[in-house]
Amino acid sequence: MIIKHPYVSEKAAMGLEFDGKLQFFVDRKATKAQVAYEVEKMFDKKVTAVRTLMTMKGEKKAIVSFEDEKAGEEILSRLGIM
Repeated sequence: MIIKHPYVSEKAAMGLEFDGKLQFFVDRKATKAQVAYEVEKMFDKKVTAVRTLMTMKGEKKAIVSFEDEKAGEEILSRLGIM
């Protein structure tokens, strides 16, 4: 499985509120295209961009932007986080 779990913090919540972006911890070997495909398949929302970064702990985090600005909030409510 490429996507491990969503990342929720104050900074991630601000990204969701202002830009409609969600953050996920993903497999270290996952590419941006694989992350976009998995998110679209899991949540049935069109992904426009994926940015990735490595944390200081060696985990890979993906920041996902959606075509619909409210898609991130809908996904988190479906997961029971918001």
